[in-house]
Amino acid sequence: MSEVQSGQATEIKKYQEYFVKVDPDQDDKATEIKLLSFKRPHMRAFHCSWMCFFTAFFIWFAIAPLMSEVQLTLGLSKQQIWTSNICSVAGTIVMRFINGPLCDKYGARILMGVVLFAASIPCALTGLVNDATSLSILRFFIGLGGSTFVMCQYWTSRMFTKEVAGTANAIVGGWGNLGGGVTQLVMGSVLFPLFKLGMSAEQAWRTVCVVPAIVGMIAGIVTVKVSDDAPKGNYSEMKKNGTMPEVSAAASFRGGAMNLNTWLLFFQYACCFGVELTMNNAAASYFKTKFELTTESAAAIASIFGWMNLFARGLGGFASDKANAKMGMRGRLAWQTLCLVMEGVMVFIFANTNSLGVAIFIMVIFSSFVQAAEGSTYGIVPYVNPPCTGSISGIVGAGGNVGAVCFGLGFRQLETKQAFVLMASCIVVSGVISAFVCIKGHAGLFTGQDSDEVIAAYKGEKTATTLQVPEQDAEAAEAIEE
Repeated sequence: MSEVQSGQATEIKKYQEYFVKVDPDQDDKATEIKLLSFKRPHMRAFHCSWMCFFTAFFIWFAIAPLMSEVQLTLGLSKQQIWTSNICSVAGTIVMRFINGPLCDKYGARILMGVVLFAASIPCALTGLVNDATSLSILRFFIGLGGSTFVMCQYWTSRMFTKEVAGTANAIVGGWGNLGGGVTQLVMGSVLFPLFKLGMSAEQAWRTVCVVPAIVGMIAGIVTVKVSDDAPKGNYSEMKKNGTMPEVSAAASFRGGAMNLNTWLLFFQYACCFGVELTMNNAAASYFKTKFELTTESAAAIASIFGWMNLFARGLGGFASDKANAKMGMRGRLAWQTLCLVMEGVMVFIFANTNSLGVAIFIMVIFSSFVQAAEGSTYGIVPYVNPPCTGSISGIVGAGGNVGAVCFGLGFRQLETKQAFVLMASCIVVSGVISAFVCIKGHAGLFTGQDSDEVIAAYKGEKTATTLQVPEQDAEAAEAIEE
C-alpha cells in the first residue's frame, strides 16, 4: 500500500503521512476509498462509522423478531405491540436533530461512542419488562441508538473529499443499515433457538438481548479509543492548536432548518428510511401471521429486506452520482423520483400478494428501491447548504424516524393491508415533490438551469467526477464561525 504525503512537515496535524491519496486543499481529506484498508485516519473512520451504525441496529431491533414471543408472554394486543414499535423509533427523532449541530461542533467520534454505549444499557435490561408500558419505555430509550446515523454520515463527509464523499456516505449508510437484516436473522433464527436449548422460550427472549448490549458497549468504547475526528486529528486538539475555528451549533442548525429544501428531503427520507424502519418492526410478525410460519422461519425471511443494504443503498448513491455527471442536479432529482415512485408501486403489489414465494420476490425488489432512495437522498443533502451539512444531515435523518412513527400509527390503527396501501400512497406523493426541490446554482427537476460552474463540473471540465458541492455561502459560513 502506497504512502502519500500531504502538506508541509511543519504543519500542525496529527499525521504527516497518509495511506490514501489526499487533497491538501480540502483539509487533507481522502480522494479515494480503499475498502480493504483499516489505516488511520481515513479508512479507520470509514470502517468504524459503518460498524458502529451496524451495531446500533443490532441493539435497536434486537427484540423485533421476537415480538410474537413477547406478545404471548405478556398478553399484549396488536395496538400495544405497535405502540412499542412506535416508541422504538420515536426516541431517535429528537436525538437526530440534536446530533447534527453537535457533530459540526464536536465531531462524530465521541458522540458515536457515547450514544452507542448509552443505548446498550436499556438493551441489556430487556428481560425485566413485565407489561406494555415498561416495554414501550424501554424500547424508547434503546431507540436513541438509532441517532448514530447522523454521526455515520457526518464522519465520512469529514474524512473524504467532495469527489468521493457521496459514494462513501452511501456505502457506510448501507452497510450500517444491513444490521437491520442481520439482526432479524441472528436474533430470531440463531441466538433465540440456541438459548431455547437450555431454557424456556420466555427465559430465552428475556436473556438473549444481553448479547447485542455487550457488543454495543465494547464497540462504543473501542471506537473512541482507536479512531480520529478528522484527517488532521481530533477536534479538541485542532481547536487548541488553531487549525480549526469554534463552531456555533445553534447557528449551524438555523442555517439548515431555514432552508425549504431540507424539509422536502425530510419528507422524502421519511418515505424511504421510515419505510425500512417500519418493515424492520413489522416484517417478521407479518410473515408469521399471514403465512402461518414459525418465529424462526419468519425472522429468516424478514431478514432479506435488510440484506439488500449490502449493495442497494450504495448503488443508489452511485447511480445518483452518475446521473449528476450526465445531467447535474436534474439527474439526481430524476433518479430520486424514479426510486420513490417504484418503491411505492412495489408496496402496493406486496400488500396484495397472497403467495409466499411471490411476496418474498416482491419484497426484494421493494427493499432494493427503498435502499436506493436512501442513498440517492444523501447524494443531494450536501448541496443544500454546504456550511450546515451536519445539521441538514441530522434534520433529514430525523425525517426517517418521523416517517416510521407515522407509518407505525397507521399499522396500529388500521388493518395491515390498509396500512400498506396508505404507506404506498405517501411514498408515491413523496416522489412527486422532487419537482419542488430548488437548490441555489442548480437546475430543478423541471425548472431553472445550472450555473456555469456546475455545468463545467458535470461535463468533466473540472476535477470532480463523483460529487460536486457548491462553494460555501459567505454569510452562512460567517454565521457558523461566530
